[in-house]
Amino acid sequence: MSNAPDDAQNADNQTQLALRRTFVDRLRYSRSKNPSTATTFDRFVAVSLAVRDRLVERWIETQRTYYEQDTKRAYYLSAEYLLGRTLRSNLKALAIYDDYKKVLAEIGIDLDEVLEQEPDAGLGNGGLGRLAACFLESLATLSLPAIGYGIRYEFGIFEQAIRDGYQVERADEWLKFGNPWEFARPEYTVAVGFGGQTLHVPTEDGFRVLWKPATKVTGVPYDTPVAGYRCNTVNTLRLWAARADQEFDFQLFNAGDYLRAVEEKNASEVISKVLYPNDSFEIGRELRLKQEYFFVACSIHDIVHRYLKQHATFASFSEKVAIQLNDTHPAIAIAELMRVLVDEHNVEWEEAFKQTVGAFGYTNHTLLPEALERWPAATFARLLPRHLELIQEINRRFLREVTTHFPHSPELVSRMSIISDGAEREVRMAHLAVVGSHSVNGVAQLHSDLVQARLLKDFHDLWPERFNNKTNGVTPRRWILECNSQLSNLLTERLGTDSWVTNLEALKQLEPSVEDAEFRTSLRTIKMENKLELAKLIFKLTKLRVDPQSMFDVQIKRLHEYKRQHLAALHAVTLYLRAKRGEAVQPRTLIFGAKAAPGYRRAKLIIKLIHSIADIINGDKRQSAVRIVFMPNYRVSLAERIIPAADLSEQISTAGMEASGTGNMKLAMNGALTIGTLDGANIEIREAVGEENFFLFGLTAEEVLEKQRQRLTGRAALKNDPLLEEALKLIREGFFCPEEPDLFHQLVDDLLGYDQYLVLADFAEYAQKQAEVEREFRNTDEWTRKAGYNIVRMGRFSSDRTIREYAEGIWGVSPCAIASPRDPSLVPNAHPDLV
Repeated sequence: MSNAPDDAQNADNQTQLALRRTFVDRLRYSRSKNPSTATTFDRFVAVSLAVRDRLVERWIETQRTYYEQDTKRAYYLSAEYLLGRTLRSNLKALAIYDDYKKVLAEIGIDLDEVLEQEPDAGLGNGGLGRLAACFLESLATLSLPAIGYGIRYEFGIFEQAIRDGYQVERADEWLKFGNPWEFARPEYTVAVGFGGQTLHVPTEDGFRVLWKPATKVTGVPYDTPVAGYRCNTVNTLRLWAARADQEFDFQLFNAGDYLRAVEEKNASEVISKVLYPNDSFEIGRELRLKQEYFFVACSIHDIVHRYLKQHATFASFSEKVAIQLNDTHPAIAIAELMRVLVDEHNVEWEEAFKQTVGAFGYTNHTLLPEALERWPAATFARLLPRHLELIQEINRRFLREVTTHFPHSPELVSRMSIISDGAEREVRMAHLAVVGSHSVNGVAQLHSDLVQARLLKDFHDLWPERFNNKTNGVTPRRWILECNSQLSNLLTERLGTDSWVTNLEALKQLEPSVEDAEFRTSLRTIKMENKLELAKLIFKLTKLRVDPQSMFDVQIKRLHEYKRQHLAALHAVTLYLRAKRGEAVQPRTLIFGAKAAPGYRRAKLIIKLIHSIADIINGDKRQSAVRIVFMPNYRVSLAERIIPAADLSEQISTAGMEASGTGNMKLAMNGALTIGTLDGANIEIREAVGEENFFLFGLTAEEVLEKQRQRLTGRAALKNDPLLEEALKLIREGFFCPEEPDLFHQLVDDLLGYDQYLVLADFAEYAQKQAEVEREFRNTDEWTRKAGYNIVRMGRFSSDRTIREYAEGIWGVSPCAIASPRDPSLVPNAHPDLV
């Protein structure tokens, strides 16, 4: 008769024995070490490789199943993947985190120390890349056939250092010691051409176009397994590295010309060196276009190659292939697929374009017209001459359709053209993406509405059926389960199951618990412990001591003027002035984390402003109510420490300018209350958590547009606000930066003049709402109740929901169950190091 507890214990023991054996094997055979001589980094690599081994069997089984069932797959093209760290995620996905923690502890190794050895993968810049990472994880968790494609940036996003308050960019050498998760696939290299000329060769049926590139670059794929949470699906992220077509010119080297011997190698490999080269210069803009075409050309080649393994013609291409463009960066993929179909496989134009439109979907991520990529046609002609010809033909046929639908509208035709008129003709990549896709979606309801009503209104009038909304989401595995273990345990305990991890809507069942005093006490205890941990980290990184009892007021995101970090900084000055006058001010620690693009001078100046204000306020021993912290080198692993400790979430972008935001979701589902505008996903978050649990202020998107049209000055905001006037005067006159008293003149003058992002216009209501925040925070139990409702009502903002909507509404991709593979590592054997 079976004894269930004993059987379970035996299974646990067997698993732990296997884990220990594979860890020791990996130390020995991959690092040439044993447990006593290994460094902490050796241990990290050994654990990672041991975990990767467990994924490989599932990975192989996943790919075999996809091919055998000839499933339709989603191919996600993104210039960014902000993955963060991988080891903890995979341990959790395989349900062996606790086992490994115990196994390593038994031999004197702290798993937490091992996890800290992993660098953040430097493959993204901000929300766009982190969203792509969440989507890949959800695709695998939902057992949806998919592959992500991108660039294997050698240096990725820069490492941010702060020197005298200024941002200094340093190379982010995230690959310096290798990446244990990836597999190089040199057998699947792709040749990518640039420049040259096109030849129109006569044929029996007319003519055929041949592109003869002047130079070629080789794309080498590196594959990373993407594990689904507690399922057998392991999908693939394929990243492309650029290598020279000819690595080394031996003849030149023999002749003594050592520099030219490696010139081609250096020129080619720079393509995948760094994420988003500074495009303030022509050479940087050209390199960026090369990057985009390089990874798109490699990816389209790979997609077509996979399709042709099982299909003789392209008649069913769009029935088996769904390609999603994550913003405009990969939009050249539309012209590249047409080139491959028409030029290389002799598919008739009409059929090729039908399959192209049927396969592609386009996600728009911005409402800022300047962020929609445009490339000079001359640059295209020089780098991609065949693609320019194809785009011109697509445009010619498209404009014929526009003229048919809207006769006698030359201005409309000019506005909608993929190639702009004027002296410097430009290729409008967003227009190409819309014309070449069957679906165009925004990433929050307001954003999608504004895309249809403003940004791409003409296209929506022509093809309303193409436009839809897919509100963003974030994975609860990373953003609750991993980063906030105590909250995760409480939710599981109260719910009686951990089903919420893959069905976040299940947390709605905990609404009655929010009214339970014991539950609220637990939430407060967890928040305080997270704040204590963050306070220790703040001191470690900045040497500033902060009070965990104070309100942790958090604004962490990419630095851009429309996100209005300077609005929060300006408010901090007014709080400081109030505290100096003896007014009762709720103790508050403002926590900023942000990187500014290297070429974005105003954003970098705002970082200097925040540090200058912080230096004076933090150094003033006569007040202790306000502290300002700028966390250097903001990244995923740092966000994982800040978010669980946040009390207040600053989502204060100018209404109508933030597409969605995802930080707002992460903070709310970890119990931070939001102060925010009616912008992006804020609107839907407010609807979900309840208006009473959200601090709303500011102009609406329509009011912002009207004020921008009127070009009103910001000076009007000073009429009835002497405190704001004093704060601006102190900033302008150099009080916060006496060594450079003129530094912030232009910044303040621009705010008082045409304040494009309406910082001063929104200030009074922002300050008023912040006063309400202070009053609410003093009532700790009521604050915790509001925080509790934020946590349990955020279910709709799981990326699982978003991906289901993409799969059903755009891609037509269905889940594909993967059978359990035989895992050899689970078979226990005696091992000399385990005895």
